[in-house]
Amino acid sequence: MSHDYERVEQAVRFIEQNFRSQPSLREVAGAVGLSDYHFQRLFKRWVGISPKRFLQFLTVGHAKGLLRNGKSVLQTSYDAGLSGPSRLHDLFVSVDAVTPGEFKAQGRGLAISFGFHETPFGQCFIAATERGVTNLEFGGGRGAVTRLGRTWSAAKLKQDRRLTGRLVQQIFASDRDSPASITLYLKGTNFQLKVWQALLEIPSGHVASYQDVARAIDSPGAERAVGNAVGSNPVAFVIPCHRVIRKSGAFGDYRWGRVRKKAILGWEAARLVG
Repeated sequence: MSHDYERVEQAVRFIEQNFRSQPSLREVAGAVGLSDYHFQRLFKRWVGISPKRFLQFLTVGHAKGLLRNGKSVLQTSYDAGLSGPSRLHDLFVSVDAVTPGEFKAQGRGLAISFGFHETPFGQCFIAATERGVTNLEFGGGRGAVTRLGRTWSAAKLKQDRRLTGRLVQQIFASDRDSPASITLYLKGTNFQLKVWQALLEIPSGHVASYQDVARAIDSPGAERAVGNAVGSNPVAFVIPCHRVIRKSGAFGDYRWGRVRKKAILGWEAARLVG
């Protein structure tokens, strides 16, 4: 699955660099070292739709349409349709925030398990306590452990791939009959927590602008501060910071790679129509 993603990322990057010439399927397949046939099969295996259909989801025009249709998505995300197929691949997420005393203690007396695992979007690093997932990031390598230690400087860190593997399976499972339940144990400022909670209201297959998020937390005009909070999200994918884009329709940057952001958004869109 991770190897599939690497080819998909190559393809998305190639199209980004050559979009003016509208490359054909054969050209894109050749750029990732595959025949037309094998490239089509890879895409079907990875996301379930054709490359052409997938790439339609990654255009600015499509993004603008999502923004127009979802101006109030943060206020109405649970009003209609979310108990049906559109909810199938979502997660039920609850948040347990670090108290001021726990923040000051820097994780003293806390055991944090971590592990590296393959996902549909490349390798991830995940860390969790008994109270919930604290971190999830893509492509961080061993530096992720160092960053975890800086954030929770007094905690005891241990590798436990069995425990973290179960969490990764819950988060990225594509064949479950009902949404998985995930608890997050988050360390952040009050403003960051408000932003992260707002992001959890954006359903899979939808997007919101930084301006939308600022309004949703009653901080109109705070787009820059919202952007900083989005960029510091410690739990990739589960807190869907990838669903926040610029109001122009541009996808914008992403802490774990702009191409990966596009791939995740396309993957989610495909699962709604698949």
